Amino acid sequence: MENDLLKKVRKIEIKTRSLSHQIFAGEYHSAFKGRGMAFSEVREYQYGDDIRNMDWNVTARLRSPYVKVFEEERELTVVLLIDVSSSRAFGTSQRLKRDLMAEVAAVLSFSASINNDKVGALFFSTKVEKFIPPKKGRSHLLHIIRELIEFEPQNPGTDIGEALRFLANAIKKRCTAFLISDLMDLDAEGAPRYENALKIAVGRHDLSVINIYDRRERSLPDVGLVCIRDAETGEQMWVDTSSRKMRSRYERWSTHAADLTRQMLHRYRVDSVSIATDQDYVKQLISFFKNRA
Repeated sequence: MENDLLKKVRKIEIKTRSLSHQIFAGEYHSAFKGRGMAFSEVREYQYGDDIRNMDWNVTARLRSPYVKVFEEERELTVVLLIDVSSSRAFGTSQRLKRDLMAEVAAVLSFSASINNDKVGALFFSTKVEKFIPPKKGRSHLLHIIRELIEFEPQNPGTDIGEALRFLANAIKKRCTAFLISDLMDLDAEGAPRYENALKIAVGRHDLSVINIYDRRERSLPDVGLVCIRDAETGEQMWVDTSSRKMRSRYERWSTHAADLTRQMLHRYRVDSVSIATDQDYVKQLISFFKNRA
């Protein structure tokens, strides 16, 4: 069992580390800026240099004009908020949502590490199940990947607001945070239940949302009478998918719910990307990074 787990960790490390080196590191660097500019060195004044950067002490000592050189203060703290509720164990095409979430989280982790950023992870269901404080180093990243693969929550449900409140309170300095979730935390009308927590979190941190979904969650196929079970509540119901009226009603509700979430994210200027389980997440993430840059 342990050997199988190590093989899975190694496999996802090889794939996602390679992607991070070849594709994402530069895009990530451009998309997520450092805290500002830090002093690097002094050099002799050249025509066109900004006089406001003159180092008058060095100029006086060497009797020749010198200017200060600044570079981007690059190091960031990155926190991954990862949805581990039971609804992630669903997928009707190439993979389960949980597998796609793990790969995306691993790519982001390695991209951050390549840029010398600290990485932490927060696993949540209806509560914060586990928090791994931000650190650097390969062993730390492998620990996060191991948890991505094998972590099993105590609770099946979802409370995104609880995760966002924890982030806002636990990380004091401004960080770059990624919420990786299927965003299935909605009220009966399809509205997201975590708007207030989101509003507070984006005031303190640079938050982005990566929505992982399966297309069958947004439209039902015509497969006759089926028993559907809610993975988070355990509730079951029989649904006649051969009814065009029923399928249309479900699709309208699903579209309405997605629109409400999109409008909320836009209202608070939260960058987001949606990735289906049958999509190439590489293209989606590169596009997301470029739009942020």
